Amino acid sequence: MINLQDTIVAPATPAGISAISVVRISGKDAVTITDRCFSKSLIGKDGYTIHYGFIKDGDTNIDEVLVSLFLNPHSYTGEDSLEISCHGSPFIVKRVIETLIKNGARMADPGEFTLRAFLNQKLDLAQAEAVADMIHSNSEASLQMAISQIRGGFSDDIKYLRQELIDFAALIELENDFGEEDVEFANRPKLRALVERILTHIEKLRSSFVAGNAMKNGINTVIAGKPNAGKSTLLNALLNEERAIVSEIEGTTRDTIEEMFVLNGVQFRLIDTAGLRESTDQIEQIGVGKTRAEMDKAELLVYLFDASKTTPEQLALEIAGLPKVLHTVLVANKADEIDFKPEQWPEGVVAISAKQKDIESLIKRLEKIVATYELGNETIVNNARHADALTKSSEALQTVLEGLTNDIPSDLVALDIRNGLHHLGLITGEVTNDEVLSSIFGRFCIGK
Repeated sequence: MINLQDTIVAPATPAGISAISVVRISGKDAVTITDRCFSKSLIGKDGYTIHYGFIKDGDTNIDEVLVSLFLNPHSYTGEDSLEISCHGSPFIVKRVIETLIKNGARMADPGEFTLRAFLNQKLDLAQAEAVADMIHSNSEASLQMAISQIRGGFSDDIKYLRQELIDFAALIELENDFGEEDVEFANRPKLRALVERILTHIEKLRSSFVAGNAMKNGINTVIAGKPNAGKSTLLNALLNEERAIVSEIEGTTRDTIEEMFVLNGVQFRLIDTAGLRESTDQIEQIGVGKTRAEMDKAELLVYLFDASKTTPEQLALEIAGLPKVLHTVLVANKADEIDFKPEQWPEGVVAISAKQKDIESLIKRLEKIVATYELGNETIVNNARHADALTKSSEALQTVLEGLTNDIPSDLVALDIRNGLHHLGLITGEVTNDEVLSSIFGRFCIGK
């Protein structure tokens, strides 16, 4: 159960030795509890002020600190909140927290500060989830997307769509109240036009999930090809480090190797794989099986072939068996060893020399792919929970359209509209339950 009456405390900075650590405390008794442990009185002090002094346990000074004071409702949580900046010794942090708990606070649960911000209407649920995305952002694209969602662009879209549906649902509910009098308050053609327009917008949001998920988690990129095509050499060239073992011996790579590569603010999850070939070696067979499994899951397949040993006809046979993925780039490695003529190969083949680190043509192709994920100022969905809710809302509204076509009774139309509203409300938290909240906020760090 969620208890807003408790005052909670937790470290807001990571564990470990540092110059400074921050301890956060929030709740209705936060100022009083901290005041009991501080060398100067905090009672009656203004918000957005910083106070110098000592955290004390009885007559014992624990540490020399700065206390930042934020009074409700003008704080992150919407409650009285304080942040204690102390020296970054794990022992000092532990003693400060123990002293605050001794004086009436309790240890916060994971994500409880942001949960309180949501419950106190400082953030909606989509914005709260974006806070976690910001903390875990690992590229410019994922950071900017999280900032955009915290500012409420996606939430505003959902709330607007939901309000339009609510207005029409109210008219249909009114019809049900006058069912025996055969009156119609909700204009059916207008309702159909509204639902079709909302469905178009929902579909636009849903389709952005591919780009949003890629920018948040990285584009799942598999480097595949026959043994000794130069896959590991290419991985090393992209990373500009000797990450994978390179050998003239075929079948050196037996397992997948994963690394991150950032290009123009977008992250690529690079997966180097075992060479594709028939083998009697049991371990190599397992590696090839993993390669095919990763290829099936890829968003981007970089298929590498040795241009000095492969003919266009052989390449055609190889690529005929490749899985269909969102993006496939054919890469002719060792092109510097032959008189490479692009017109002799399938359209779009990229020529490189991984060994010489001459991979600029591949980088340019990847930049073009990155550009396809850029949606400008449009709203982008990057959360699987949101995408699922949009799908279910879309299905409910499709049922509304079918009902209007078949002239079903108003109460059934109203039921389908409420179902669509329910799933939209799950995104922003206008409809939720403790189980959903526990699942979402349980993934946060304890001081957030």
